[in-house]
This record gives sequence, structure tokens and C-alpha cells, in this order.
Amino acid sequence: MTRPERARTFAYGDVAVDPVAGTLTCRYRLDDAEFTEVATFDADVDLAAPGVAAVATLYHLLAGLSYYKAGAAHVVSLGGLEVGAATRALLDAAIADGLAEFAYRNDLDLSDVEVRGGVAPPRVAVPAAIAGPLVPFGGGIDSIVSATAARREDGAALFVVGPRGARFEAIERPARQTGLPVVRCARALDDALRDAAAHGYLDGHVPVTAIVSALALVAAVAQRRDAVVMSNERSASVPTVIVDGRPINHQWSKSLACEELLRGALDELLDGGPTYSSALRDRSALWIAAEFARHNAYLDTFMSCNRAFRQDDAVRAATWCGACDKCLFTDLVLAPFVPRARLESVFSGREPLGDPRRVGDLEVLCGLVANQRPFECVGDVEECATALVAAAARADRADQHHLAALAARCADARPLDELLLPSGPTHAAALHASRGLL
Repeated sequence: MTRPERARTFAYGDVAVDPVAGTLTCRYRLDDAEFTEVATFDADVDLAAPGVAAVATLYHLLAGLSYYKAGAAHVVSLGGLEVGAATRALLDAAIADGLAEFAYRNDLDLSDVEVRGGVAPPRVAVPAAIAGPLVPFGGGIDSIVSATAARREDGAALFVVGPRGARFEAIERPARQTGLPVVRCARALDDALRDAAAHGYLDGHVPVTAIVSALALVAAVAQRRDAVVMSNERSASVPTVIVDGRPINHQWSKSLACEELLRGALDELLDGGPTYSSALRDRSALWIAAEFARHNAYLDTFMSCNRAFRQDDAVRAATWCGACDKCLFTDLVLAPFVPRARLESVFSGREPLGDPRRVGDLEVLCGLVANQRPFECVGDVEECATALVAAAARADRADQHHLAALAARCADARPLDELLLPSGPTHAAALHASRGLL
């Protein structure tokens, strides 16, 4: 493969905060090309509140990676942006690790990227909180679990990011069902990114969850909320693949490492203000699935298939496709806890787990094929193998012989009960202990 020619310099411009319009406008330059992105918040998000401009810098930096990747420049210029050591560490990791999949797929080596400029920021005092937590919500089982728990908190709300002028029904259906109010932000990318190939731009995965997190923090500071509560499980920290000794994690921006970097940057910028942590950090995907299964009614409204979130509404899916890795994993992780017939109805009779043609994909998910996990938001091989063994043991799947054969090959899978226990570090202990969110 011939490596693509890289740009020389990517420069951060300013981020303009307009409290009247409710917008953050970010400007960037990639060599001679200029880009503008606009985030528009609901009217009840007070962008004039103390601390908003400081936290907007996090969004500005992270959103800039969508434009940086167009040319993968050798030099990143921060100019006079107020970027301290902790925030700089977040940006450095977002380039090295958050863009690792992008670099791998485009045969790029980003280890030579040089970040220049930036000045230390003042720490801004933020008034005491007057509202409850903000829960970023994507309509999948993880955010539904967090949202249903957050209903016990006074003043809790969901946070939804979408494209300008459109809403994803896959998010709206379960969001309505929670009964929680929704705080919204519309993110409008520069039009030039919509047709990257026509402009000769590189394309690929960026750390979207980190960008959404930064926007949620802006909204939380603006509304004087006490916390932003994420829904990222512990297996999100597990690398997708290892290439030449280097871990590449599709879910880096959902990982504990990214969470800690964002917490450090937030502490550098604000004195007071909302906390940031994942309520599910010490939980497995299987625990989340078991908890979700207790809320049976959401099986009729939730949808995690990525085709439901395509920007072009003409090709946006209204139902589960049943063919992608995300559909297969969601089906697999729910199968130990949800009757087969119920899951078959979820997938409109096209349940991927019941299709013998998906055996090869299940082998990959369960680690029976080494170092070939999909670049997708799926659980680790340990969780998948345990889920497969538990699903195959169900009486209502006794005739699915392909599952039994795969389960026999996963004889070393950990017992299901072990993976339902909390394990590992978490920054959400206060949510669990004193506030009882889970």
C-alpha cells in the first residue's frame, strides 16, 4: 500500500461562544483549507454561565480531530489557545490513541506529530450545582440502564447530540420512554467533510464519545448540573487488536484512560463544576445486558444497529439490519437473559444468533480466531465466550446445534456469575454508594 501524502500543518482557530444564538463556532485550518463547525444548544442552556468558555475549549480541541484527519498533518498548531498540561495530555492521547484505528486503516504513522503552542489557562470558579446529572443518551442498552437508574435523581436529564435539522428515531423512542427531559445539541460539521473523497481528504474513525462528552460538559456547566454520567463498561478499555505490539482500541474514547484524561483536563479548567465519570465502568457488558433485560418494555423500542444512525436519512435503517457485528453482539449478550422468541421478534425474524452462517463472526467475537476482533463497539472476547456458553445452555436454544458446537470450543469460558460481579477501578463510587444510581 502506498502511504497517502500528509498535510503540513493543522491549525486551531478560535472557538466563538454566542449565548444569544446558543452556539459554539469552531474554526480550523488544514494547510490552505479552512473549516467551520457549529454546535447549537437548546435555549435553556446558558452559554453565558461561568466556566462555559473554558470547557468549550475541550470540545474545540476534540472536534478538531474530525478535520485534522482529513490531512493527518505533521504539525498541530494551538496558537494562543488556553491549553494547560492536563488538557494537552488529553489532546496528545486523542491523536495517538483516539486516531489509532484511523492511522492503522490508512497506513499512517502518527508518532511524529508535533503539537505546538498553547498557553496555560486560568482556573475558572463555577457556582454550586442547582440541578441533577446529565446522562448522554444513545438509545442502546448501556445508556438505557444508566437513564433508568438516573430517574431516581432529582433534576436528572438526558443529553442527545444529533445532526442539525434531524433526529434519530432509534434514540427518540427509548428517550421518550424514560420519561426524562432531554437537553439537545445539534452538531453541524463543515460541508467539506461530507464528501471527503471528492476533496482528496482522508477518512476514518475519530473519538466520537470524547467529543460528545465535551459537549455534555458544556451543557452541564451551563445548566449548573452536578455531574455528567456516562455509560461506558469496563471492557471498553480492552484493545480491539494489537498490531506490531501496539494496542488499537476502537472504543478508546469510552475507555478508562480517556475518562481519566478528561477528568484531569476538567479539573485543570474549573474550580468546582460537574463531575465526569461512567456509572458502568466496573460492570461487564453481561451485567448491563442482565440489568437491561429487567426492563422488558425497552425491547420494543431500543436499537443499537449503526445503520440507524446514518447521516443520510434516505439510507438510514428503521429496523435492525441483523447482518452487522453490532447486531450480532447485541443479540449474543442479551441471549442468556431474554427468551429466544422475544429476541427473534426484536430482529423481525432475522435473529443473527440463530443463523448458522454467522458462525465465523461468532468465532471472531469469542476469540476463537486470534486478534481479529471487529472495529466495532462490542464486548471483549471473555464476555462474548461466556455469553455464548450461557445462551447455548438455554432450553429454548437446544435445537441450535451450531451454538452448541461453538460452546464446546469455549470450554474455558468464565462462569456467567463471575462476570455479573462489579470488578475493576471506577470513578463512580459516589454514584453507586451515596446516590444509589445503580
